[in-house]
Amino acid sequence: MAEQHEKALVPQIRFTGFTDPWEQRKLGEIAAFGGGHTPSMSDPDNYEGGNVLWVTSQDVKSYYLDGTTTQITEKGAKELTLYPMGALVMVTRSGILRHTLPVAELCKPSTVNQDIRVILPQEDKCCGKWLLQFFISRNKELLLEFGKTGTTVESVDFSKMKDMILRMPSLSEQRQIGLYFARLDNLITLHQRKYDKLCVLKKSMLDKMFPKGGSLYPEIRFAGFTDPWEQRKLGEIAAFGGGHTPSMSDPDNYEGGNVLWVTSQDVKSYYLDGTTTQITEKGAKELTLYPMGALVMVTRSGILRHTLPVAELCKPSTVNQDIRVILPQEDKCCGKWLLQFFISRNKELLLEFGKTGTTVESVDFSKMKDMILRMPSLSEQRQIGLYFARLDNLITLHQRKLELLRNIKKSMLDKMFV
Repeated sequence: MAEQHEKALVPQIRFTGFTDPWEQRKLGEIAAFGGGHTPSMSDPDNYEGGNVLWVTSQDVKSYYLDGTTTQITEKGAKELTLYPMGALVMVTRSGILRHTLPVAELCKPSTVNQDIRVILPQEDKCCGKWLLQFFISRNKELLLEFGKTGTTVESVDFSKMKDMILRMPSLSEQRQIGLYFARLDNLITLHQRKYDKLCVLKKSMLDKMFPKGGSLYPEIRFAGFTDPWEQRKLGEIAAFGGGHTPSMSDPDNYEGGNVLWVTSQDVKSYYLDGTTTQITEKGAKELTLYPMGALVMVTRSGILRHTLPVAELCKPSTVNQDIRVILPQEDKCCGKWLLQFFISRNKELLLEFGKTGTTVESVDFSKMKDMILRMPSLSEQRQIGLYFARLDNLITLHQRKLELLRNIKKSMLDKMFV
C-alpha cells in the first residue's frame, strides 16, 4: 500500500536526474497572499494620467500579464500594495468563473482590485512559474472544489484554497518544469500573434479588395486592372444543386462507405476535404457527386443564427438536404473568387436572405440566386481568388501549429504533474 502511495506521488514524465517522490504541502505554507480594492471613482486624481498598473478580472485573459485596461495614479495607488513581477494573480469573483478560473503571472509590478487575489510564492520553497502551471493543470478541479455560485456573480472561496494540499517536487525540479512550460507558452503566444495578424490582414484585404457601398471600384487592386466591376446575377454565372439523406434504416447505404457526404456540421472551414459521414456507392446512387472546386453553402441549421458557412470542395462529394451547391461557370466566374465574395458579404447575406423558423434557421436560397453581384473580369477574379487562397493556406498552417502546440501542452500538463 505504501509503495502504491509513493507511486501516486511520481509523475508519468520527468526530467533526467529526478527520482524522488513529490511531497505534500499546504498552499499557505509555501506562499503569502494579498489583495486590493478600487480607488474612489469619484476622484479623477486617482485615475487621470495614471501609469500604475491596476489589475481587474477583465485583464486576466492570458497566463502572462504585462498590461492593464486601466492605470491608476500614485495617489490612487497610495493605499494599495504594488505587487512584484513574478507574483501570481487569480480572479476570485467574476461571471467568468462559471467556465474557467483565470490565473496569470505578473510581468510588471501591479496593484489589483477587490476581485483579484495575489499569490506570492516563497522563493526558497516554491517556484512561481511551476505554481502557475499547477493552477492551469488543475483549473477545472479547483473550480469544482472551491467555486461558489451566487445569485448575480460567481466567486471562489479563496480562504479555503489557502488550506488545500499540493503535491510538489523539489525546488530544482519545479524550476525545470516551470521553465519548460514558460518556453512552450511563449511559442504558443508567438503563433497566436502570427495567426491573429493574418486574420486581421485577411479581414482588411477583403474589405479593401471588394467594392463598398454602390461603388464599382475596390480600394486596392492588382496592377494592370482599371475597369469598373460589372453587375451580374448569381444565377447568370453559376449552376446550382442539392442533395438528400439516404435511408438511415438501410445499413448498406452507410456501412463501409467511402463517398464523401457533406452535412451542415462538416462546413467548419473554407476548404472541405473530409466529412464526418461517408456513404456507399449504393447510398450515393440517387445523389449527384459534385466536383472538386464546387462551393457548398449551409442553408438550414441553427448555426445560421450567427454565420453563413460556405466552403470550397477539395474532393468530389455528395451533400444532404441542408446544403446547397454552387457550381461557377468557368468561362464567367472563378470559384475561388466567388468563395471570397461570400466570405466578405457573410453578415449582409445572412441579414438579407436569412429566415428564422420556430425550430431551425434557414436561408432563402431561391432568392439568393437572383441577387446582384459586382464582379471584375475573369482574369482579375483569378488573381484575387489566388491571393486569398494563399492567405487562407497560411492562416490554416498557423492554426494547425497552434492546435498542435496546445495539444502538446495539455498532454504534458497531464503527464508532468501528479
